[in-house]
Amino acid sequence: MSATTSQNQREYPSDIAFSPAVKTIQKQKGSRESYARMERGEGWQTTITPELTVFLADLDMFYLGSASADGQPYIQYRGGSPGFLKVIDEHTLGFADFGGNRQYITLGNLSENSKAFLFLMDYAHRRRVKIWGTARVVEGDPALEKRLSDPMYPGKVERAILFTVEAWDVNCQQHIHQRFSQRQIAPVIEQLKARIAELETLLEEGRGHHH
Repeated sequence: MSATTSQNQREYPSDIAFSPAVKTIQKQKGSRESYARMERGEGWQTTITPELTVFLADLDMFYLGSASADGQPYIQYRGGSPGFLKVIDEHTLGFADFGGNRQYITLGNLSENSKAFLFLMDYAHRRRVKIWGTARVVEGDPALEKRLSDPMYPGKVERAILFTVEAWDVNCQQHIHQRFSQRQIAPVIEQLKARIAELETLLEEGRGHHH
């Protein structure tokens, strides 16, 4: 079943996550009504919007979820230079795959089950984006690999992975602990160091005058 037919069979984009079992539990727990309003209203996005593009431009890590044919889930951490998860078109994201520990669990899973999930965390701004879709591995396409790679980033690109977006949603900030990357903290530390040096100089000068 291709992504398009599965999308056409859904009444709402969020049905990719809100299965009948999920909706039953939402009813039991009292949240179904508000999610039903969300479905009838704007609902989840199905294309890559300018807002999502801006969010991706600063992102230097994400988590990729896949599953084997019998449904065993697996989550892989991905890191790179900011913006390494790139927009190919309004339905497709892509990233360069580097040589890792050679377990190939994600590649094995995608070879038998194309369903995949992206969990994008922006810890600094306490935002998370969840993207449902399918993914495929592209081997031996130098032009695509070049388009997805960053010449400044170490590591040999071994293949490309393309992700077809079916639906995505932005979550609320609740319970997200703020964390900052070294890149985000560095300018702040530099400012503090400069200010400390300035104050030390003033202190020394003050002591000089005192004598």
